[in-house]
Amino acid sequence: MKKQIIYTTSFLTAILFAFCSSSKDEPAQPTPPPTPPVVVANEVDFWLTKGNQSVKFEKQAGILAFATAPNVYANIDVSETQTFQTIDGFGYTLTGGSAEVINTLTASKKAELLQEVFSQTTGIGVSYIRLSIGASDLNSSVFSYNDLPTGQTDTALANFSVAMDMGVINLMKEILVINPNIKIVATPWSPPVWMKTINSTIGGSLQTQYYGVYAQYFVKYIQKMQSEGIKIDAITPQNEPENPLNNPSMSMTATEQTNFIKNNLGPAFQTAGLATKIITFDHNVDNNGIYPITILNDAAARPFIDGSAFHLYAGDISTMSTVRNAYPLKNVYFTEQYTASTGNFAGDLKWHLKNVIIGSMRNWSKNALEWNLANNASIGPYTPGGCTTCLGAITVSSSGSYQKNVGFYIIGHASKFVPAGSVRIGSNIAGNLHNVAFKTPAGKKVLIVVNDSNIGELFNIKFNGKWITSSLDGGEVGTYVW
Repeated sequence: MKKQIIYTTSFLTAILFAFCSSSKDEPAQPTPPPTPPVVVANEVDFWLTKGNQSVKFEKQAGILAFATAPNVYANIDVSETQTFQTIDGFGYTLTGGSAEVINTLTASKKAELLQEVFSQTTGIGVSYIRLSIGASDLNSSVFSYNDLPTGQTDTALANFSVAMDMGVINLMKEILVINPNIKIVATPWSPPVWMKTINSTIGGSLQTQYYGVYAQYFVKYIQKMQSEGIKIDAITPQNEPENPLNNPSMSMTATEQTNFIKNNLGPAFQTAGLATKIITFDHNVDNNGIYPITILNDAAARPFIDGSAFHLYAGDISTMSTVRNAYPLKNVYFTEQYTASTGNFAGDLKWHLKNVIIGSMRNWSKNALEWNLANNASIGPYTPGGCTTCLGAITVSSSGSYQKNVGFYIIGHASKFVPAGSVRIGSNIAGNLHNVAFKTPAGKKVLIVVNDSNIGELFNIKFNGKWITSSLDGGEVGTYVW
C-alpha cells in the first residue's frame, strides 16, 4: 500500500513538472481590465412645483434619460412635426399700484426683484407686460390723461399729459434694461369723463362726437411712450367693454367698437404711421365669441385688426379656438386672470396652469397673462370700487421685503423656458395629465404638465421613438426641457 502511494505521488509530481516546463515557453496572458460601469447622462431637465408648497419651482436632481424599455404607463407623445402658433410671451399687468409698491423698495432690493421677474438667466424671464392707459382699478386714484373741470372739453387734447403715470413709465425703463425686447399691450379702463355719456368714471359710453378725438388720444399715448423709449406693441380699445361696474370702466358694444375701429382708430393709426396692433374685445370667453366675431365680420374694420383678446371670468377657454377658427388669419390673446387673496395655493396653481397657461396655449393664444404684478400687504392699492382681493404675483411688505405668491410660479413654469418666438408643437392630453409643448428658437423642446387629479401618476414623455418615465402627484406641475 505504501508503494502505491509513493508511485502515485511521483506520477503526479512528474506531470506537474512537465506542465510547468512547457508553459515557460508561452507568454503570460494579460489580465482583462474591469468592465467600466454604465454612466447614464441626464437628458431632460425637470422643474417642479407642489401644491403643498414643499417644493416651489425647483430643478430636480434625478436623471431622466430617453430609452425604449416598455411599460404600461400613460404616454404623452410630443411631436415637433405638428406646429401651431408662434408665442409672443408670458407675464402680468404692471398696474399703477404695482409700480407704486415696487418703487417703495430700496434700489438694491428693487433691482433684485426685477431680476427675479424679468431676467431669463437669473429669474423667470417674463416677456410680456400689459399696461393701463390712464388708471386701472388697481391704482391709488382714478385718472385719465386729460382730466378737466366739469363742463370743460379739450378736443385739441392740448392738456394731454401722462404725468400721473410716471411711476409706471420710469419702472418700465428699468425693466427694458433687463429685457429690451419685452412686448407691451396697453388698454384703457375709461376715457376722460368729458368724452362720456355720463359724468362719471364708472360706466357710461363714449359719445360719438368724440370718437375722432379719442382716436387721437391713443395716438398721443403711443407717441409719448415711444418718446420715452417704450414701444407699445398693441392696444385694445377698452378693457372689459361688457363690465360697466368697475372704477374706472366704460361700456362699449360690439357695434360701437366696430365703428370706432373702422372709422376712427384704424385710420388714425394709419395716418400717424403707427405699427401698433389693434386687438379687439379684451373680455370673457363666453357667448361663443359673438362680440369679437361681430367686429371681425365687418369687412371695413377687419383690415385694421390683428386679433382678439380674452379673460376667463366667465365661459370656456375653448371659445378662443371658436374665434380663431372663424378667422384663422387673425390672432387670439389671453390678457387677464387674477388669483384671489381668498384662494389657496394648491387650487390656484392647478386651475391656472390647466386653464390660463395650458388651456389658452392649446386654444391658439399667442400669450398668457396673469393680472396684477404686485400689491402691498393689504392687497392694495386699489381705487374706490376697485378689486379688493386681487392678489399680485408679488407682495411687497412695509418692511422693505417681498414674497412670491402663486401667480409667480404659474407664469414662471412657462416664461422661463418658452421665450418669444417659440412655437407650440404637438402633444396629446393623457387622462388627467393636461399639457402643452413648445419648440424654442434655440431648438429645445419644452413640455408643461399639470396633474389635474388628486392622486399621483406615472407617465411617459415620448419623443422620436424613445421615452422617459416621470411622475407627478395630484395637483403638481412639472416643466420638462430637452
